[in-house]
Amino acid sequence: MRIVIVGGGKLGHQIARNMLERKYSVKLIEKDKLKCMRLANELDVEVICGDGTEIEVLDEAGTKNADCVIAVTGSDQDNLVASQLARKEFQAAKVIARANDPRNLAALRKLGADIAVSSTEIITNLIEQEVDVSKMHLLATLNKGKAGVCSITLPRDTALDGVQLKDVTLPQGSLIISVVRGDSMMIPNGFTVIHANDEIVAVCENKSQKELIKILGAQKE
Repeated sequence: MRIVIVGGGKLGHQIARNMLERKYSVKLIEKDKLKCMRLANELDVEVICGDGTEIEVLDEAGTKNADCVIAVTGSDQDNLVASQLARKEFQAAKVIARANDPRNLAALRKLGADIAVSSTEIITNLIEQEVDVSKMHLLATLNKGKAGVCSITLPRDTALDGVQLKDVTLPQGSLIISVVRGDSMMIPNGFTVIHANDEIVAVCENKSQKELIKILGAQKE
């Protein structure tokens, strides 16, 4: 896989190191000359000293043939421009951009990047998703982090013991996809009866997770 990274700060440095460990071909663009020298000395990677928002520099880095372009400078404006150029001028297969300010995520996602990420948003989501870690676990993320596959084990005194799934009112944007009971797993339908200690696996939008926890975690009064 051919990777072009725009931005040689701490994050760009670490991503480059991780990609190299996976035996990917990596080229790194950084406009600060001192950083370029340090990166070239510390990493076995081709470093292009230039501005990643300029077509000529992106072209020199081989963006046209890149499988993935990752824009992680300290400037959201630069990350947006680099993403737009990678997408529109070089038709990069995948473009990932960093949002230093989470308020710029929407613009990055709409105008340039396939995937836009923010450390602040990631930490916030993790806190919200693990707000009751004893009840629900996030197994995987979907749709660029907007939804997830979650599991919850029904409590011993669950209010849903012996209830058919068709009689459980789930929040909008959620769907139960499997029920694990002991060593067996079943793909449920509306007539599937659930019991205490069943592990319920569901696909759920982030905004519906708390409500799903509330419904599936309900106990007998």
